[in-house]
Amino acid sequence: MRKRSRARELALKFLYQIDLTKEESHSALEAFWQEHRAPKPIKEFTMELVQGALTNLPTIDNKISNYAQNWQLRRMAVIDRNILRLGCFELLFLQDVPPKVSINEAVELAKKYGDTESSKFVNGILDKIYKEEAKKGRAG
Repeated sequence: MRKRSRARELALKFLYQIDLTKEESHSALEAFWQEHRAPKPIKEFTMELVQGALTNLPTIDNKISNYAQNWQLRRMAVIDRNILRLGCFELLFLQDVPPKVSINEAVELAKKYGDTESSKFVNGILDKIYKEEAKKGRAG
């Protein structure tokens, strides 16, 4: 598995964990890294994703809610919601990741961790966000 793919997987696991437990991220992070060892480059990108997603969570959740027609964020599967958060963060805030890569990586996470329809759901919402928002100049 490529380094950035592994980092995305770890970021998803962490976001999923704190979404379910409602733990404060700082204390949960220590325990997480004790359980999930990773080389420095993977850990660094994981942290960039986690911190970026959490810092921008209100903006990200608002974007997802706007494009997830007929879906309330709180009613989405926890795994799908957090995959969307990661993908949306990458699309809107990471200039060094091509949008198609961000979407593809999110879809792959959905195939691996979601249910049978998760990948289509994630792809549809992230594609809408990309076409409407990311092209405006990212964090717009």
